[in-house]
Amino acid sequence: MGRRLVPLTLDNLQDLPRRCRTCVFWELDPVRGEAAVREGRAAREKESWISAVLLDWGSCGRVVRIDDVPVGFVLYAPPAYVPRSAAFSTSPVASDAVQLITAFLLPAYRGQGLGRVMVQTVAKDLLRRGVKAIEAFGDTHWKEPACMLPTDHLLAVGFKTVRPHTNHPRLRLELRSTLSWKEDVEMALDRLLGAVQKDPVLRPL
Repeated sequence: MGRRLVPLTLDNLQDLPRRCRTCVFWELDPVRGEAAVREGRAAREKESWISAVLLDWGSCGRVVRIDDVPVGFVLYAPPAYVPRSAAFSTSPVASDAVQLITAFLLPAYRGQGLGRVMVQTVAKDLLRRGVKAIEAFGDTHWKEPACMLPTDHLLAVGFKTVRPHTNHPRLRLELRSTLSWKEDVEMALDRLLGAVQKDPVLRPL
């Protein structure tokens, strides 16, 4: 039974929930994003964005698979590829950092430590590529899965606030503080995922 975090590509883009495959909140600026949704071309814009980042920069996401079933994903990229980030009053993301854009897990798999494993896997990838830090915009009023990540979750997995804000603080994770993760990611993944009991029926997204 496979338990893996595999790179996001155009071939496995369909493993993302449908609403995420058609969401361009981060990938386009607010005006272009609203136009893409209104004109019914958001899915094409999402695919074009992923294709461009893969070609220009490399891997920009991971899909979480348990027993070959996709149960979640994480998306990240340098801030130059994330137009929406400029719209936040706590921007810009630091030039030495990559932005953790968004992440998602099916309800049946939450609360098992997978969120931390996802961040660890991103950190491992970025450390190999010489990146110094990960930054993210948190949502302090997060109530349900959306485009933004809950501030409390980011703090719980090691991020620290570098630009406070009532609604959307900017947080940072120094990758040098995660060096001990590098050797433990695969072991932690096996241990954490091995303890997960999969629901026989998952609610549709």
